[in-house]
Amino acid sequence: MGQTKTQVPAVQGWFTMDANKPHLLGSQCTACKSYFFPKESLFCRNPGCAGTAFEEVPLSRTGKIWSYTTNYYQPPAPYVSPDPFVPFTIAAVELATEKMVVLGQVVAGVDPKDLKVGMEVELVLETLFEDKEADHLVWKWKPLNG
Repeated sequence: MGQTKTQVPAVQGWFTMDANKPHLLGSQCTACKSYFFPKESLFCRNPGCAGTAFEEVPLSRTGKIWSYTTNYYQPPAPYVSPDPFVPFTIAAVELATEKMVVLGQVVAGVDPKDLKVGMEVELVLETLFEDKEADHLVWKWKPLNG
């Protein structure tokens, strides 16, 4: 019987590890209620706010594609890519509730020709790379059917 590798986040603290309903972890300014991703902890990025207190919040799991592109070159370290390098598509997604845009890869196997601006997607976890000890997971965007 094969042994299952441990699954760990490739970036610690940026998303939950709930395989069924993962969430990005952002922050919300307690003064102006603006959302941020990645999390903010020092000062509010809203130019009209002087807030310095934040709450960690799970962000929307769904959104709409705002823009997308396919990356045909291998990013430099510290990015870990498969060998040989395989092009991948990145989508800028406007989150449903927060109305902020978050970048992320599109799940493997989706043809970029099938993507459209305004298409609904959901957040899922997928392996970015694996080593001897673990599968290192990241969030990715998966088109919603129907």
